Amino acid sequence: MVDVADKLAYFQAITGLEDPDLCTQILQAHNWDLELAISSFTSNHNNDPLSYSSSTATATTSTVVEPPISSNYGSDSTAIAPVAPPPPGLGWKIITLPISIISGSLRLISGAVGFGFWAAGSIFSYSLGFVGFGSNSGRGGDSSAQLVTVSAASREALEFIAQFERDYGGSGSSSRPNFVGEGFMDALTRSRNSFKLLFVYLHSPDHPDTPAFCEGTLCSEVFSAFVNENFVAWGGSLRGSEGFKMSNSLKASRFPFCAVVMPATNQRIALLQQVEGPKSPEEMLMTLQRVLEESAPVLVAARLEAEERTTNMRLREEQDAAYRAALEADQARERQLREEQERLEREAAEAERKRKEEEEAQERATREAAEKEAALARMRQEKALSLGAEPEKGPNVTQVLVRFPTGERKERRFHSTATIQSLYDYVDSLGCLDVENYSLVSNFPRVVYGTDKLSLSLKEAGLHPQASLFVELN
Repeated sequence: MVDVADKLAYFQAITGLEDPDLCTQILQAHNWDLELAISSFTSNHNNDPLSYSSSTATATTSTVVEPPISSNYGSDSTAIAPVAPPPPGLGWKIITLPISIISGSLRLISGAVGFGFWAAGSIFSYSLGFVGFGSNSGRGGDSSAQLVTVSAASREALEFIAQFERDYGGSGSSSRPNFVGEGFMDALTRSRNSFKLLFVYLHSPDHPDTPAFCEGTLCSEVFSAFVNENFVAWGGSLRGSEGFKMSNSLKASRFPFCAVVMPATNQRIALLQQVEGPKSPEEMLMTLQRVLEESAPVLVAARLEAEERTTNMRLREEQDAAYRAALEADQARERQLREEQERLEREAAEAERKRKEEEEAQERATREAAEKEAALARMRQEKALSLGAEPEKGPNVTQVLVRFPTGERKERRFHSTATIQSLYDYVDSLGCLDVENYSLVSNFPRVVYGTDKLSLSLKEAGLHPQASLFVELN
């Protein structure tokens, strides 16, 4: 039953017949051979225009689209396909049904081609059901078959994009429509979800007008920017199964071929505009701008409806969230009380630990300071003892005056043979400085008695018989 429903939906989407009873009769007459039924139907209706809707969704009556402006490529311009009158009635279909059956039977000799049509039709049928245009009952199939079908359509689209980039990406222009790398029905769903129209380009690699159209129009900076901003773009090559199937579905009779479509109701695809033959960027822009303006009310209405659904869904979610929050409020309060109690206990333990650490650090600092002070006192005492007794005045005795940064002065006599180190020992023994890094300096002339002069005697250093030095902190 799933296969029958898919075939019926697909046959309606391709042929444009709205009467399900008539479609069922035609498929039954062909033993539900989908490819044979479609071939038979199209072969007997080559003179019938496309049965898709060619007016915007806002229009209630069919209108005929005027032919476009002449092409800049120098060839005869092809008119946009006009909208056809309603399809023949049920009586006429039944009368011509035997002819369709006979004509379709003759086409069985093309078995290989028929198999290709059938395979492509299966892909398209599944895509219709996957995005909501086909029967909902067809979604219960094997998940592995779905994966293969979707990936095949996406792979074909990606191959077209890569080939298009190789052929026309190096022509000096980096602009081109941003074709989506997915199947046609996925691209149609993307356009619906983004509230945009779907721009379709069917690529015929062997057509002589194709290179000029791709380079001059599709890759035009103005045209590609307009398409990328206002449309979802999908492209397919006639060498691919889906591109070939779409050319039959859209009844493309001349290339290059472009179309603008959008999802419609009743499992239909609305064909808003088709452009056949080479066209200049200006002609294409004029056509697409007109279609965009005519379709704007429908797109705006769809967007507003979606926003309303989103708002309602958000309100329901907010209400559900508020209800869940009310249910969880008591548990949250209990959890907060428990966490608060645990936090207070942790803070108390942390404060006790810090207090003990501070006490230990204070005791350690006091002990270290006492030890340092004792060490300094021993050092001063040792240096004072090393100086010996102060000598009496005499010819070999040097009088030394030391001035400290605080203004304090100290004076002492040394033997002229005593070293500069003795002066530093003398200053250290006094305990007048809180720093250990200093130098003894004389003013006139300025001489710094640093580590390089510690071994000189006072007489050798020129400080005999008397000298005035000041302490310079480093």
